[in-house]
Amino acid sequence: MSNNAWYKSMVVYQIWPRSFCDGNGDGIGDLWGVLSKLDYIKSLGADAIWFSPLYPSPNADFGYDVADYKNINPEYGDLELFKKLLDEAHARGLRVFMDLVVNHTSDEHEWFQKSREVHSPYRNYYFWRRGQKSRSGVEKPPNNWDSLFEGGAWEPDEDSGEYYLHIFSKKQPDLNHDNPAVREEVKSIMRFWLDMGVDGFREDVITFISKTPGLPSAFPKLPAATGMSKYVNGPHVHEYLREYRAVADDYDCMLLGEGPRMTPETALSYLEPGELDLMFNFAHMEADCVMTDFLQRPFSLKKLKRAFSDWQEKLAGKAWNTLYLENHDHPRVISRYGSERYRTESGKMLAACYMLQQGTPFIYQGQEIGMTNLRLPRLDMYVDVMLKNNCRIASKILPQSLVLKLAQNSCRDSARTPMQWTGGPWAGFSETRPWFYVNENYRDVNVEVEEKDPDSLLNFYRELIAFRKSEPLVAEGEYKEHLKQSSNFYVYSREAGERKLLVICSFADKETYFTCPEGFDLAKGKLVLKNHDLNLVVNNRFTARPYELRVYLFE
Repeated sequence: MSNNAWYKSMVVYQIWPRSFCDGNGDGIGDLWGVLSKLDYIKSLGADAIWFSPLYPSPNADFGYDVADYKNINPEYGDLELFKKLLDEAHARGLRVFMDLVVNHTSDEHEWFQKSREVHSPYRNYYFWRRGQKSRSGVEKPPNNWDSLFEGGAWEPDEDSGEYYLHIFSKKQPDLNHDNPAVREEVKSIMRFWLDMGVDGFREDVITFISKTPGLPSAFPKLPAATGMSKYVNGPHVHEYLREYRAVADDYDCMLLGEGPRMTPETALSYLEPGELDLMFNFAHMEADCVMTDFLQRPFSLKKLKRAFSDWQEKLAGKAWNTLYLENHDHPRVISRYGSERYRTESGKMLAACYMLQQGTPFIYQGQEIGMTNLRLPRLDMYVDVMLKNNCRIASKILPQSLVLKLAQNSCRDSARTPMQWTGGPWAGFSETRPWFYVNENYRDVNVEVEEKDPDSLLNFYRELIAFRKSEPLVAEGEYKEHLKQSSNFYVYSREAGERKLLVICSFADKETYFTCPEGFDLAKGKLVLKNHDLNLVVNNRFTARPYELRVYLFE
């Protein structure tokens, strides 16, 4: 585990490099652009940067299909430029984390290309298997697993007469961590970047790296998810992560895991032994969907509150939470859990809602200015590989108009539009047409506008971060949820002895009557954060404005 657990006091800013800032004028974000914005990131109060993949890639999944683990994508720069950025970030007190994507590679990686030869030593770097014969003599894939991105999980190779496994796109073949040589490669990758000076890794779908021996078929069959039970939290995952932890222990670094379908109980099996320092989970991102953002349902505040409280309560005193509402894999949160009509108000409420819980908060690029979802008029305008698969499946049973609506509300592309820096051409992201569409609201929603407005969402994030760093209750206070049955309010406290912090968040889009929970007298509290002009408090009650936030300190 990292020395002194410094990761507990961090605020992390995530950069999806392709869309952050174009520094060389080719329409693609790059490291030159990041260098130019380091002072901006520092001004937020951030302590670290997490980069989504910077490696060379054919971009079938925009960097999550790695073609070379020990280099920088030429679209973004080179190793020399990255080292310069690393030094400049460290000079500003910013740590730097890389995305470690080792469940799979690109099919254009040298290892996979060599593995296509049946007798190659690289053959066992991946999962190559013969097909099965049906009763009628027709060849079938080795098992019934689905790909999460692209139909079945097995792709045939005509030259060898076998199939290879890909849990994601067919251009993302899965690595075989059961092979000790693969694990040594992973350790070598880690040492390469740690020796350069990076401060840790976010480990992509790291709970997938151990498959059930024999790769048996799975039942029951689930749309796009058959087989998941055979590779999530597999039989050797802890053994392999302990090997990778041993490498990390030679450095003062942090390991953060991504764990789809993770529960607090399962997370503790990774966190308590110290295999990982932190773990991302998705439970709170399913308040308006089922399993995946595409399978939408009406937003449920009660479901969101249960997810938050479950993780806060079950990890308390045992492990440390990660706190986030946005990243590269989810649509914009204001468009989901807040309101585009009340963009600033709901953005402020949502920020405090998650950042005043116990844990390490993550902010995704553009979240701090309230960027919203991109709604394109045609399905063929979207580029995300996962969305294309979801739309292909949905189009078999739903009308195109409904499929388009689902795509507009759920696509990962909404998180990947160019960062909106100014109201000028191309939102100040680039001097030329960007690689992808700029959200049409960029003239009103951008950094330049919000820097000038003391009451903006951007400046609220600065105020909020400064507050959480100055107030020990945010780090140390016991979490307690109140008014659990309310369909309009999420209310929780952070308590240590006589000192208490009460966080009141309205999720209603209209004025709503609020009655303070027992044990708190608002007249005796100090109002430390808010997002509206105040209504009068009478007998511990007030009329909350749409998406109102109030945070009171009691001493």
